[in-house]
Amino acid sequence: MKATLLIELLTEELPPKVLEKLSTTFANEVFAALKEQALLSENSVCTPYATPRRLAISITEVESQQADRVIERKGPAVSAGLDAAGTPTKALEGFMRSANVTLAQLQRLGDGKTEYFIARVEQKGKSLEEHLPEMVAQALKKLPVPKLMRWGDSEHQFVRPVHGFVVLHGKRIVPVEVLGLTSGNVTSGHRFMCSERVTIDNADDYEAILARDGRVIASFARRRESIVARLDDLSEQNAAIWVGHANFDLEKLLSMSNEERGVLSTLLDEVTGLVEWPEVYVGEFEKEYLDVPQECLILTMQQNQKYFPLLDAGTGKLLNKFLIVSNMQVSDPHHIIEGNQRVVRPRLSDARFFFNQDRKQKLESRVEKLGKVVYHNKLGSQLQRVERITTLAGIIARLLQADKANAELAARLCKADLITDMVGEFPELQGIIGRYYAFHDGEELEVANAIEAHYHPRFAGDSLPMGAVSCSVALADKLETIVGIYGIGQVPTGDKDPFGLRRQALGILRILIETPLDLPLPALLNATAENFPKGMLSTTVAADVEGFMMDRLRGYLRDRSFDISHIEAVLAVLNGRLHEVMPRLQAVRGFAAMDVAKDLAAANKRVQNIMRKNHEELGATMASATFDAGLMTDDAERNLHQAMTDIAPFVQGYFIRGEYGQNLKALVTLKSFVDDFFDQVMVMAEDQKLRINRALLLKQLGGLMNQVADISKLAA
Repeated sequence: MKATLLIELLTEELPPKVLEKLSTTFANEVFAALKEQALLSENSVCTPYATPRRLAISITEVESQQADRVIERKGPAVSAGLDAAGTPTKALEGFMRSANVTLAQLQRLGDGKTEYFIARVEQKGKSLEEHLPEMVAQALKKLPVPKLMRWGDSEHQFVRPVHGFVVLHGKRIVPVEVLGLTSGNVTSGHRFMCSERVTIDNADDYEAILARDGRVIASFARRRESIVARLDDLSEQNAAIWVGHANFDLEKLLSMSNEERGVLSTLLDEVTGLVEWPEVYVGEFEKEYLDVPQECLILTMQQNQKYFPLLDAGTGKLLNKFLIVSNMQVSDPHHIIEGNQRVVRPRLSDARFFFNQDRKQKLESRVEKLGKVVYHNKLGSQLQRVERITTLAGIIARLLQADKANAELAARLCKADLITDMVGEFPELQGIIGRYYAFHDGEELEVANAIEAHYHPRFAGDSLPMGAVSCSVALADKLETIVGIYGIGQVPTGDKDPFGLRRQALGILRILIETPLDLPLPALLNATAENFPKGMLSTTVAADVEGFMMDRLRGYLRDRSFDISHIEAVLAVLNGRLHEVMPRLQAVRGFAAMDVAKDLAAANKRVQNIMRKNHEELGATMASATFDAGLMTDDAERNLHQAMTDIAPFVQGYFIRGEYGQNLKALVTLKSFVDDFFDQVMVMAEDQKLRINRALLLKQLGGLMNQVADISKLAA
């Protein structure tokens, strides 16, 4: 008999931040186990449910009984299973015992190379209730739970104490025991809005009965949708947008749709895991608190109270209003609203107090105190780190023809806010609050902006620092981090990257590529390494970090849908000038789509092979030789040389002006001359002078063709 299977664990409050992950893992594990045991149909559908006090799963069209099956087990090879006399070896005897078959019952099956023994054993189907205890127990063990707990005098363990267990197959209670509990069909509704226990008569009615009788929205997704709908509605009524992501660029947030904001919201998932029957109300606080930087107020409301601050939809400025997601829906919510308003005031007062106290000291006066803050025991204090960043920021600013003094000042002050009360309370504000304090101290806007921007980009999709001074400090900070940490042997391995070096590397790459900045990466890494005390870092750190960053660069470019052969072709000749990588790749992509591209790539590869062979065989003679046009004896080589001479000024001009697509297109005119050359000219001539001269002609051809990219790498 097929029917819907319902499994529910009724618990104490589960961790809200991981509730959805717990739910989907539990559902996927049970569904996979049922499928493996052939208890599902092709049309079975799995639906996970999760509330603060329950994990549940509903699966349609579940069989009550397995069909009898023939299980095929592969044994040892025939050659290993029988000795010379045809008697079973110990390996085959062990296999027969495990499969409970005799030699006569075994069959032989070949895979084209080897013949194996096969045991086909009839297995009588088991009932659903025989399988479920082990399935549920194994699924619970696989939940992503960092720490388990016991409750009462029980030895059972789970993320939270479990007090109820429901297992229904259609209308039938399936007798199952898990975590010391026996299954039934009675669950609990809302903690405050439902005083009676809720009976589930049919597994198909679970969600509807909980909503009607228990005042519980069992589906995590539907609960989230209802919260978003109310957030959007109340925001619109207040001509505002709600904020649910503490680290997101507020300016960018203003340009996003409600749906996009919902997808990005980390707070939204957390509050969905805190409520069973959500309602949203509008709270207010006194306007005087708006004198505090809005980032501080936003963080304190989000992190401490789980509120959704409101920004004016037109200006992006914080309003003195916030949205409260409550677990209670009442006709008169004024007690809920007033209670939350009363609770938030002390938090806002603390933020204001920290802000006012911090501004009594200038950032400059805090810099020397960084000497007492350890950065890393092998790399010194934060003050020593700041001194290295300051020197490097000045070097980069000079290369960018930026204000060197402002770059060095911003770098000197960029970590001073780490020892302020505000950053001590809200570490996420480092840099942001430093900008406010620098501006209050009377520093130039360019300096204040650089203090905040030097942390950018902080995460995938984050904005980049704007302006040469900000870029100088941001690059200096990230380069100092990656070279320093890498240089003392703290290299990322697998999924472990405790110092965020992959993120730092991607930040450097994005600044150089997307800004773009004409700063060769090898030179930057060498300058950074030389900025550390002698002997502090490994001697090969600059080269090591360059290799690490090139791997990150390949991933960055693949994520932008560039072909790996195109990437390798460009990187082969780029020499670390990352600001050119995107236009070169776009040019190569266009060139590769042309009909002649493969032929020219193959010819280029042939040229490189000839040059390599000549260097291997002729060594110093080849290296010191120069091309002599008077030694050309064949029309095909004269024609190729003339064609190269004709287009060289155009090709070179296109390259200098950065018109890389035009540079590659110009090479197309050489195709017929290159073809004739290889068809009619013997490069590897016996006459050494002739051979070297022809090889040098091809060397010139290679130099002409490979300015934008090594197009030989486009050859199949």
